[in-house]
Amino acid sequence: MKKTYKVDVDCAACAEKMQEAIKNTEGIKDATLSFMTLKCKVEFEDGVDADAVMQEARKNCKKIEDDMEIFL
Repeated sequence: MKKTYKVDVDCAACAEKMQEAIKNTEGIKDATLSFMTLKCKVEFEDGVDADAVMQEARKNCKKIEDDMEIFL
């Protein structure tokens, strides 16, 4: 399953780090975060709860930049 999320991030370098944090979250197969469009496209592993996985991804991103947001 694939979903697109709106994100709020202040710099391109942080966006790149956040993309890696999202990719490394259990249950996510692949992710791309575009600083230019402020959108994140996520491909999930089969059979996972996308909302629960994205909550975990959001926590991982908050460790990088605490004032970022992923709109679920």
